[in-house]
Parts: sequence; structure tokens; C-alpha cells
Amino acid sequence: MQRLIPDADCLPHALYRAEQVRALDRTAIEDHGIPGAELMERAGRAAYRLLRHRWPDARVITLVCGIGNNGGDGYVVARYAQTDGLEVQVLQLGDPQRLRGDALTMATRFQAMGGIVAPFRGLPESTDLIVDAILGTGLEREVAGEWAQAIDAINGHPAPAIAIDIPSGLHSDLGRILGTAVRAEATISFIGLKQGMFTGAGPDCCGKIRFDALQVPATVYARHILSARRLEWTQLARLLARRPRSANKGSFGHVLVVGGARGYSGAARLAGEGALRTGAGLVTIATHPDHAPYLNLNRPELMCLGVEVPTQLDPVLARATVIAVGPGLGKDAWGERLLARVLETRHPLVVDADALNLLAAAPACRDDWVLTPHPGEAARLLGTETSAIQADRFDSVRRLQDRFGGVVVLKGAGTLVLGPSHKPPGVCTGGNPGMATAGTGDVLTGMIAALIAQGFGTEDAAAAGVCLHAAAGDTAAAGGERGLLASDLLAQIRPLINPE
Repeated sequence: MQRLIPDADCLPHALYRAEQVRALDRTAIEDHGIPGAELMERAGRAAYRLLRHRWPDARVITLVCGIGNNGGDGYVVARYAQTDGLEVQVLQLGDPQRLRGDALTMATRFQAMGGIVAPFRGLPESTDLIVDAILGTGLEREVAGEWAQAIDAINGHPAPAIAIDIPSGLHSDLGRILGTAVRAEATISFIGLKQGMFTGAGPDCCGKIRFDALQVPATVYARHILSARRLEWTQLARLLARRPRSANKGSFGHVLVVGGARGYSGAARLAGEGALRTGAGLVTIATHPDHAPYLNLNRPELMCLGVEVPTQLDPVLARATVIAVGPGLGKDAWGERLLARVLETRHPLVVDADALNLLAAAPACRDDWVLTPHPGEAARLLGTETSAIQADRFDSVRRLQDRFGGVVVLKGAGTLVLGPSHKPPGVCTGGNPGMATAGTGDVLTGMIAALIAQGFGTEDAAAAGVCLHAAAGDTAAAGGERGLLASDLLAQIRPLINPE
């Protein structure tokens, strides 16, 4: 069999819920006359192409097939692998008598060419690759019994796994693990990307994601509204206009960072440097008087103001373009008073860290701010548990935006951005676990504030800031994720915001 070349790595930006992808599938079948069996054939062929490209030396392939259409895709892969001369082991999970429709057709075709199917009794000790074709996108309940045992066996096996359409056990819409889920090294998804693959537990389970539209006509997609948008820096970098030669520092705004209670100067400093590196013309840090004399000793471009009482903010408030409040602010009386004064202004705000915790105790709503909670802060804002936030991150970001207004950035794996426009939520697909360290959120706060200072609307600033932050983190992690520092991101920002 001729070696097949995989599709390009580029992923579409449109994301869908599982029911929407099923509707796309029906439209392709009913309105465009593409038989379901043909779509299944294309899916299996695409999965096999990826398999051969990513693991060209694999000679023994083990497929674990369920009894639905996902299993049918697996049988197509098995047929191509056997035709190509590979050693193929198909393990059927569930009662094979329950195979129906196109899945039964594909299983029959595989067996007709001499393929052997055995009931799942565990994985062989020796195999080069495992194909997860167990459960598809319709899963809504916890995985249990032999299904859970099979998934756990895949995760415990030394051979890598590739998931067909979505890793078994991962909720397509929520990015939540339903009891247990396959942790694949690669996933190939079909017709429409599922939003749950990109947030929560989705990235961990999916590994490297590839996509194939299975030659579904573009007119099929025109009838369906996407549920979320995939955000990436290469897309949003286009918002950066070339700077005019006549510009001066006042042309790019003045960011005021309010934070840094006694003993917490580092957070405010990181936010200030993040703003400078992202292009703000001026940055002032209003901080506790104990820090002000030395906070900018090795970064003289930062202006520092010691603030004991809120009225001391007034002169710089008159000059500021945007305020970033919260990094290292603390929750004592000093922080409360400064936040209260900031909330009296009509400047656009970026609200983070302790300012969010104070906001949870005294909720407010306004249109001109960006809130940047991590899941724990989001839980306090909504009066719930962190686990509830993570169980449905899309619902959580909508509830936050409904309650507090403005733009909400729900941080975490697959950071979500939702504003007051009619755009569906954005999902940042950049970033890495090395960024899970103290201070990276403070850098993000300064970056978003700097973009607002340079004329971005709050929603665009939030989306672009999140993706720029992720891209900086990914560049900084080139030398390894462990030991990555928040300040390592700062050196990466400048080349990213000055593309050739």
C-alpha cells in the first residue's frame, strides 16, 4: 500500500459541541448525499495516515474497538493496517452482537479479508501502538466496569496510544474526565473539533491534536453556529498595527499598577515589567511605601509611588490610561482602601489576584474591566468550589461574565475568554505546564493592561494578551518546563510583538 501523507498541522478555529458535530454529520449525509459508511471509511483512512506518519516504525498494532461508530472507525484502521502488512490485533470491547449499521459493515469487511477479532481480556504485553476506538463523542455518564478497565489498561501500558475522534472517557463538551479517560499521545478528530478537547483535562488526554474534515463541503458548516473559538497568537498578532514614526511615549498609554502590600512587592513588579515589555509608553507602580524606594533599582524604566492612603493615588490616577489592580495587593485594610479608590474611577481596569478575592466579598458589575481569575478565585467569585468551576469551565466563564460584566479570563489549561459581545467564548490553545508557577498571572495582568493602554478594546486586549502570554511561555519552555520562572517570559515578549 502506498505510504500516505498526513494533512497539514493547521487546525481550524471553529469549535463545536458534540450534538453540533452530530448535526454536521447528518447534514453531510442527508443533504449532500455522502453515505455514512463513506464518512467512516474516510475517518479510518485519515486515522491510519496519521498513525503511519507519527509512528512509521510501528509493526504491531493493537486496536481496542467499542460497539459504536467509534469502533467502526477502528475496524477501518485495522483493515488498512493489515493490507499494509502490519501485524494487527483487534480486541472487541462489549458484545459484538450489538454492532449495528456502518460499524457492523466495517467489522464484517475486516473479518472477510482474514482479520481476526478477539474479545478484550486485557492488552498484550508486546505491541508497538494502541488505537483507542472505544467510546465516541456521545459519552455522558461515568465510565465503569470493563470499559474503565480497558481504559486503565491502555494508560498503564508502555506503548503509546492514538485516540480516534476523542479520547475515550473525555467529555466532548466540558473537557472533564468521566471516571477515567485515555491519555493519548495523539488524537485525530473529524468533521468538527470538539470544544472539550482544548480546556480542562482535554489537552492532557488528547496529546497532539490533528483534524480531518472528511471532505465535508463548506456549505455544511454555514448552517451551524460554532460554540467556541480557538485562539492562538499567530492569529491575533495581526491586530498589532505598525507604530508611526511620529509616536512618543504618550502615544502608547500609561499603565498604573496598584498592588504590592508589605512583603509582596514581586507581584506588582512582574505586572509592571509585563506592561513595559508589551509596549506601554509609561508604567507606574503604586505600592506600599516600604517597597517604593527600591522596587525599580534594576528596572529604572518603572516609576514607583509609595502609597499609604488612597488619596495619594489621585495625582497618578489623573494621568493613567488604564489601571491594573490586585497583584500582591493583600486583603487587609490597606488593600481594601486602595481597591475602593480604584473602583471609584472610570478608567478601564484589569482586576487580578487579591482584588478578585476582595471583589468576591463585595461584588460589583461594570462594563470596562477585565477580570482574570484562576479556578480558585473564580470559585470564590461564584460562591462555589473549585471542582465545580473545572467541571464545566464554559458555563463558569458565562456565569462570571453575567454576574460581573466586562470581560472574563478564566485561567488554566485552555484559558477561556468571554466578553459582552456576541462572540462565542475564546479558548487559548497555547501555553504549557511550566507556566504553573508563581507570578505568571501577574505578568499576564500587566500585558493585558498594556494592550488596553495602546488602544485595544478590552475584549481584544484580553484575547491577545492571553495568547501572547501563552506564546511567551511556550518559547521560554524550549529549555524545559520544570524550573521555568515567571520572569523568563518577559524576555520572550518583545520578539513576539515585533514580527517581521
